[in-house]
Amino acid sequence: MFSLHEHGLIKWLLSVTVMGLLLALVACNTPAPTSIPATAELPAVATATLAPPLSPEDTALALGAQVLAALKAQDMAALAALAHPTQGVRFSPYAFVRDEDVVFTPAQLSGAFSDSTVVAWGAYDGSGEPINLTFAAYYQEFIFDQDFTTAEAVSVNERLGQGNSIDNSQETYPGAMVVEYHFPGFNPEYEGMDWVSLRLVFQEFEGRWVLVGIIHDQWTI
Repeated sequence: MFSLHEHGLIKWLLSVTVMGLLLALVACNTPAPTSIPATAELPAVATATLAPPLSPEDTALALGAQVLAALKAQDMAALAALAHPTQGVRFSPYAFVRDEDVVFTPAQLSGAFSDSTVVAWGAYDGSGEPINLTFAAYYQEFIFDQDFTTAEAVSVNERLGQGNSIDNSQETYPGAMVVEYHFPGFNPEYEGMDWVSLRLVFQEFEGRWVLVGIIHDQWTI
């Protein structure tokens, strides 16, 4: 038989042994801490690549496509948004741009098709008769007489349609981008004399390019 003193000593030894075993088990099951070496490289972070800005020529071509789409749809509100906000758009029925050619402000463009006012646009080539038409009639004869969205040739600052009329667009619009949409002809019997072009003129205004002129061109006498 153990004495009370011996019994207490044995109980204390058992508790110490159990505690040691528990600590050993915890130590075995705890993962060792990891560290990143000082020389380790962090993964690269992907960065967005900015597209290079468009050249003036490409900008003019992109804007020209928008103008043609608006003209084809007769969406004059869209056309007005592309026009020069203060100077508006000058309409020239032939290649030679005149100071007295009709100019529409953006507000006038927005309601042009519904306006029944007869406007003096100039004179017909050959006869010299006045071109007195509403905007809708002028549009049919001197703007979208062909579907220029399907033009056979397109150029920037290069005249494609060659006729007797002087092309003074570059002198009238200094520093402009002139986009020409050209059909070389339709009836083989005319040997190309039935060619037609539409020129859209863009100038810079407050850091952006805006529409300032729409020039119709064709064979003239």
